[in-house]
Amino acid sequence: MTTETIDAPRGGEMVDSPFLTQLAAVIRAEDSYGQWDDKTDADIMAEFIVTKEERREIPIIGDPDPDVMWRVGKFYDAVGLLIEKRSGCMASQMQKMSHEGFGRVVLIAGKLVVVSKHLRDIHRFGFVSWEKLAEAGEKLVEAAVETIDTYPDAARA
Repeated sequence: MTTETIDAPRGGEMVDSPFLTQLAAVIRAEDSYGQWDDKTDADIMAEFIVTKEERREIPIIGDPDPDVMWRVGKFYDAVGLLIEKRSGCMASQMQKMSHEGFGRVVLIAGKLVVVSKHLRDIHRFGFVSWEKLAEAGEKLVEAAVETIDTYPDAARA
């Protein structure tokens, strides 16, 4: 290992991303007592980072932890809010997960499904870096906004 690897913060350097900003805002919205006011965005979103080593330690089969399910919900809440900011159409999420960690998340704008994602191994949900987390959220948002632009009448119904 090089000293750069040893000294690098978990998840790498925080990247400037509208998605990460939105995700932090979604999480901070639940802090009604101000306990996270002194924490950085990286601190409150740290659990979204799962290194390769940590992922290897998580069993392949396992029941999802309620904290993981909370993170999945916050991730897709942030996607939905960013879709609304960019398109003007409110996108609400619905998810159905089995106790084994398999399921589906959809985001719906009007009568239009703008995100449909099958999830598996949800108990291993996380990203290796801030860049990958931002990239995943932005990719979903961009595709959803493109779908809304293609079918605006259905999205605004």
